[in-house]
Amino acid sequence: MPDPMADPVPVPREARRALEAVLMVAEEPVDPQLLGQLLEVAPSRVEELCAELAAGYEAEGRGFALVRVAGGYRYQSHPDAAPYVERFVLEGQSARLSGAALETMAIVAYKQPISRAQVASIRGVNVDGVMRTLQQRGYIDEVARDPGPGQAVLFGTTRAFLERLGLDSLDDLPSLAEFVPGPEVLEALEHSFRVEPAATNGAAPAGPPDDQP
Repeated sequence: MPDPMADPVPVPREARRALEAVLMVAEEPVDPQLLGQLLEVAPSRVEELCAELAAGYEAEGRGFALVRVAGGYRYQSHPDAAPYVERFVLEGQSARLSGAALETMAIVAYKQPISRAQVASIRGVNVDGVMRTLQQRGYIDEVARDPGPGQAVLFGTTRAFLERLGLDSLDDLPSLAEFVPGPEVLEALEHSFRVEPAATNGAAPAGPPDDQP
């Protein structure tokens, strides 16, 4: 006898079509819990259906993909088509982030929660304008207050930051160890910049050559 409390599972085709329709109009990644409520199925079933759809798109060589980012699912262009998408998006665009903004955002991402003064200390320059720009664009925001003297505002990255980078969580950020040179490289750099004292063998340093007639 069927369990009356069990999730009513739609036929696979109907569930797939419903998922595609909802995700197509969603402005942000949609949480599996919400998708489960809409489809009246368990979130685990949503995960399975999304995986099936994603695999199908990949097998068909579509120009888009169904991916999980920021804790939810969304459609986005396929990585292989990135050069064409960048050409389309960046053509004539003047609102790209500067190198200083990208550097500041990376510091916040890896050191959060972090104060504006701490970011400035790491970069060695004033970051008020850059931090304001990143906050206006929605990539960073105030997340807490420092319990110490002054109770400085602490900043962290936002869900929009995860969406922009295509990450599901901050755990997906690449390890900083990947960008730190190994000990042999550091040793070679130290050796190359080391100033060796000139050997004199006890002789007085040679003066300038005598003038020749």
